[in-house]
Amino acid sequence: MDELAVDGGKVFHMDLSRDILLLAQRQHAMDVEHVLTKISLLHPYESERIKLPPGSKVVKDLHISPSGKLALCASLGKKAYILSMETNNFVIKYELPAPAWSCSWDLDSEHHMYTGLQNGMLLLLDMRQTSGPVESMNGLTSHPIHTIHSLPDNSPLHTGGRSVLTASSIGPGVWKTDIPRERTIMVPGLENQGVCILLAYSPITDDIVASFRPRVHTANDVVATQPSLPPSAPGRGQGVTGSHVLIDRVGGNNYHHIGSTLTCVNSVRLPKSVILNLENHNFFAYGDESTN
Repeated sequence: MDELAVDGGKVFHMDLSRDILLLAQRQHAMDVEHVLTKISLLHPYESERIKLPPGSKVVKDLHISPSGKLALCASLGKKAYILSMETNNFVIKYELPAPAWSCSWDLDSEHHMYTGLQNGMLLLLDMRQTSGPVESMNGLTSHPIHTIHSLPDNSPLHTGGRSVLTASSIGPGVWKTDIPRERTIMVPGLENQGVCILLAYSPITDDIVASFRPRVHTANDVVATQPSLPPSAPGRGQGVTGSHVLIDRVGGNNYHHIGSTLTCVNSVRLPKSVILNLENHNFFAYGDESTN
């Protein structure tokens, strides 16, 4: 097993079919620089560094396209970028109305992408229309959308349309992006779980794992998390007792609660999680700085 030292690493995505890892970093030199680093998994100590355009700020999310030829980046600088993985050049830039927290490629269309904004909006982007989003949808709240997953149409007659699974602090929600003015539907059965901090989805098995930390109301009715363990390093949060909830998506539009388990989660950070499909078995993995 090789271990790579990553200075200022934020988020990454792997294309296992091409043995490529794409990493977003913040580097401290004379000025703070935001870069993408492309690393070969076959030769991990050989890398290519790609400087982000000025004004990008922190990259909150990035995903390599299903074809492996492009990468989509969402940044706090109110921008979304498309990077050519072949030339290392940014080929499209979108100006957004608010900082972007998440992004995803559409599983059923090579031209479409999604970005989730800090103000709770979901944007549909089309590479054939670069002047701006083709659709802007308001969420149920103004909380940031921290995770997006494109859902394949698994309805019996393939009439379910284009759907997107997202997560904000209030929980996972489903959007029908091809139906104008259709309201977001919250995934049922998760109303009293707490603050949603993670959302993983497997398009192979239609399994969903939503992760939560405790919710507490202060005198001003501000939602926070209840600390339960001694503080760790400054700014890294504390360990609190949370939960992982397994949900099964059935027939494209139904969601069944399978079970849940208690776990230690971070009281501040929003880490990442993933469902891995290995040798016909599913594995759930997540990162947490409070427990390493």
